[in-house]
Amino acid sequence: MIVAEQKPIDEIKEMAAPYRKLLVLGCGTCVQTCFAGGEEEVATLVSTLRLAAKVDGRDIEVEGLTVERQCEDEFIQEAAESIARNEAVLSLACGAGVQAIARRFYHTPILPGVNTTFIGVLEKQGLFTEECLGCGNCELATFNGICPIARCAKKLLNGPCGGSRDGKCEINPETDCAWQLIYDRSKALGKLDNLKAYRPARSWQASSAGGPRRLVREDHII
Repeated sequence: MIVAEQKPIDEIKEMAAPYRKLLVLGCGTCVQTCFAGGEEEVATLVSTLRLAAKVDGRDIEVEGLTVERQCEDEFIQEAAESIARNEAVLSLACGAGVQAIARRFYHTPILPGVNTTFIGVLEKQGLFTEECLGCGNCELATFNGICPIARCAKKLLNGPCGGSRDGKCEINPETDCAWQLIYDRSKALGKLDNLKAYRPARSWQASSAGGPRRLVREDHII
């Protein structure tokens, strides 16, 4: 899932300051799971902004609403009436959701209320770890389910660097060395031979370095 964290309240207040009618729009999928932009976060932020405005002597109306997903028109439409009666939207969705709302409501300022961080997993309650960079050329079969692109600090494709020690990363000793994990899992699966072939230097043409990416499923286009 996409992992995000809510922006500092001072930054949010500064973005919202020019507007007297503001919609705080939550997203009920990824950012709700990581406690950044779901219904509870919307309710808390609405109350916080109202209280802050009162303390500052400002006249502001703050409305809260959460839709299932802000990245799909079907759910965006559910927010259309609320967006129309407000001057601006503070979106608590990921960057994709913010841009989807901005594209749909071209003449309404859409403000990002969270910082999108990475694609990851819930490792345990309250702990999210990055597992995927969305690089566009998945080789998890080669590396037996562990991605060196996302999980190796140096993105090495042919084994660990010389700085790893005792199965830990040179860059962050609290982080497991991705190549130690790859080796251990490959050995457990009896697939160490997967690692014998040399992996050539990576072409990043399919990554974000080549500009915005698109995935087209012709079989789903109507």
